[in-house]
Amino acid sequence: MWQPRRLTPEQLEERGLEAGRLLRAGRLSQAEIARQLGVSRMAVTRWAQRLQDGPRGLAALKNRPKSGRPPRLTPQRWRELLKILKKGAIHSGFETERWTLPRIRDVIARCFGVRYHTAYLSVKLRELNWSAQVPAVQARERDEELIRAWLEHDWPRIKKKLGAGVR
Repeated sequence: MWQPRRLTPEQLEERGLEAGRLLRAGRLSQAEIARQLGVSRMAVTRWAQRLQDGPRGLAALKNRPKSGRPPRLTPQRWRELLKILKKGAIHSGFETERWTLPRIRDVIARCFGVRYHTAYLSVKLRELNWSAQVPAVQARERDEELIRAWLEHDWPRIKKKLGAGVR
């Protein structure tokens, strides 16, 4: 049976509720329920305890509100940030196209009024399947004609002098 690496909170809640329904039906042992749902026996034991402890019935197995500080940026804001990043760093006022974590931090502060540590940004951006693309470094003064001429005329002479071992 294939199982994703991570289940959404809704999927986790539904799995607990299904366990509750199976426990209430009383036809299967906790071990059989654990096998059927792909969880440990201890998880089923915890769900059974929550069912017994409160008068709320299956509602006792519903997700509880998350404690702690709410996220500073909503999922919609993170999607907006990804759109900004796709437009490029120059579009956001930087001299080069290279996105660095400090630059991304500055864009977030400027656009959304929120500050994040770069270590957190690295983890969060990876979760969003975004990775920094490092551009190929080339000198601005690069002269393609001069390079082509050197490869056609000078390099064969140098190669001949150095011997056959040079590619």
